[in-house]
Amino acid sequence: MPKLEPMPEDHMYRAHGIYLLKSQHPEIRRLKRHYQPTVHGNRTWNSSFLLMDYLTAKPVRKGARVLEIGCGWGATAVFCASRFKARVTGLDIDRDVFPFLEAMADLNDVTIDTLTRKFENLSSRQLGAFHTILGSDICFWDSMVKPLYNMVSRAFRGGARRCVFTDPGRPTFYEFVDLCATRYSAKLTQWYSLEPNRFEGEVVEIKR
Repeated sequence: MPKLEPMPEDHMYRAHGIYLLKSQHPEIRRLKRHYQPTVHGNRTWNSSFLLMDYLTAKPVRKGARVLEIGCGWGATAVFCASRFKARVTGLDIDRDVFPFLEAMADLNDVTIDTLTRKFENLSSRQLGAFHTILGSDICFWDSMVKPLYNMVSRAFRGGARRCVFTDPGRPTFYEFVDLCATRYSAKLTQWYSLEPNRFEGEVVEIKR
């Protein structure tokens, strides 16, 4: 039987080796009075836990430069900084998510750089500065399939080595995977995470 670990505070939980705050936590409630994320950055999504679990099995290189696109509250970014001592940048179109990311980073004693920008606007040179590019729940509209594929292409042209994305299994995600497979090695794998609860979904790892 696994040992139960008491949480330091109420409305806090632990998953994949990092602490995270629930929406009811006083700090999150305080932040919500001042910041109102509008582009789905209102909680930690389950696909983030799927990505953390996958990276536990297939780790990021220690100290690597990592970019999490559509980072939201930045759970995966915090995980990579904590677990792999990675130099992580969280990118999101909505600057109001970053106070929540910073709260999670402070809780885990790590530092995450942040960048407010659309991933469509990152150049090959900017993307190529990162060894690994990650994302979860970022291909939920038809209009995002081609721009995400184009971003992967620019990243590889710039010198990035690895892209990993997770999703519950939307048709748009499978369309994106099929598009990547026309040019790159795109390995699609069913995966599940048991922390903090069981969640099943899909992981694609894309390499040149």
